[in-house]
Amino acid sequence: MNLPTAGARPKWPLLLLGALALQGTLSAQTPAAGPSGAELKVMLDTVWVLVTAFLVFWMNAGFGFVEAGLCRAKNATNILGKNFIVFAFSTLAYWAIGFAIMYGDGSAYFGSNGWFLGGIDNSPATGDAYKGIFSSLNWTGVPLLAKFFFQLVFAGTAATIVSGCVAERIHYKSFIVFTLLLVGVAYPTTGHWIWGGGWLAGMGFRDFAGSTVVHAVGGWAGLAGILLLGPRKGKFKADGSMLPIPGHSMSMVFLGGVILWLGWFGFNPGSTMAADPGAISHVAMTTNLACCAAILSSTVLAWVMLGKPDFTMTVNGALAGLVGITAGCNFVSVAGSFWIGFIAGIIVVPAVLFFDKMKIDDPVGALSVHLANGIWGTLAIGLFASPDSPGGGKPGLFYGGGMESLTTQLIGTLAVAGFTLAITFAGWFVIKMVMGIRVSPEEEARGLDLSEMGMEAYAGDTIER
Repeated sequence: MNLPTAGARPKWPLLLLGALALQGTLSAQTPAAGPSGAELKVMLDTVWVLVTAFLVFWMNAGFGFVEAGLCRAKNATNILGKNFIVFAFSTLAYWAIGFAIMYGDGSAYFGSNGWFLGGIDNSPATGDAYKGIFSSLNWTGVPLLAKFFFQLVFAGTAATIVSGCVAERIHYKSFIVFTLLLVGVAYPTTGHWIWGGGWLAGMGFRDFAGSTVVHAVGGWAGLAGILLLGPRKGKFKADGSMLPIPGHSMSMVFLGGVILWLGWFGFNPGSTMAADPGAISHVAMTTNLACCAAILSSTVLAWVMLGKPDFTMTVNGALAGLVGITAGCNFVSVAGSFWIGFIAGIIVVPAVLFFDKMKIDDPVGALSVHLANGIWGTLAIGLFASPDSPGGGKPGLFYGGGMESLTTQLIGTLAVAGFTLAITFAGWFVIKMVMGIRVSPEEEARGLDLSEMGMEAYAGDTIER
């Protein structure tokens, strides 16, 4: 037996290390099977859709802050409560019947499959071997529950818009009941016409992320409520002149506006429902540019018309630009988005003054932002749609397409307006007859925080009082 001489090292540890290294090399050359390219795409698309849906959900906080800040302190808890609870009741209504009406297979006017989210999805993620019942969403391969959640946050947004329109004088319970009607029936019906493969979609009507489907519908529903509620006590004098009722916290308005601006980067780019780098980048750019252009035009116009750069007009101008570009963000060029936003900012300022002149009391300017500019954004596709955009399709009037697209957009706008006004006005009327919708003059004067909620947003030292 030969022993190693002094200073020599045994060779077997080196041989062992060499064997391990060789094994590692062989293992690296034959990796375990991972997801296929198609499976990886579904995974990435699903993450993208859910993250952007979370951003849209976060917009509830933005609406709550903007609305509460633009209203009086004595109603702040009531407004925040509505913006908190509205998503819960929207979820219940949309899960039970709304999603089925909007996306379930049925007629050109109404979905009739998929109640309580029952039934099989027929997306590419499931496979062609299955016969599903949500054909209108077959273009995106993410799982059905991801599709549902993304569409749910849009439905909740429409209901949240109404909250601002009827602020400072509506019963809490009446607003909740109306939310069930809006999200369960009214919103998904017109949504089916446009996004659910219905008759307007068949005509070629386009609304990429919801200027009409979400914002104008919320605005029409809010207008119906305002007409039945009437103006707030003290808003208009006996001679018909208007008495401004300023909001109590511009800090809240600022924070809410920034939250909504951020949330819109989920609202619009997320509507691709796929992690498409080109489309996402284009939509993010058009969304932001339109917002900034509207901030510019609304601030300057308010400065000229009112003598001061009214901050509330600046914030509502930003939101107007975002609403205005929502329909066409994937169909227009970057340059086109600037002009859409710029015009939206010009629309919102006189719209606020117009509704006041007509004695339509909208405490937060929701009609001027969501209704007026929801209409504008929808019609703007007929003017600015570019064949070179990611969405493609028929060009608008300014891009050589003539009046065809603009006419289609106008028909869709009028159809949605007529239906939504009729059904929501009827809904508000029934609620008024059955349970009432407006608080008493004494309760309104005291403030809805105490009369409806039993607590104040800024209670102070209640023991001393």
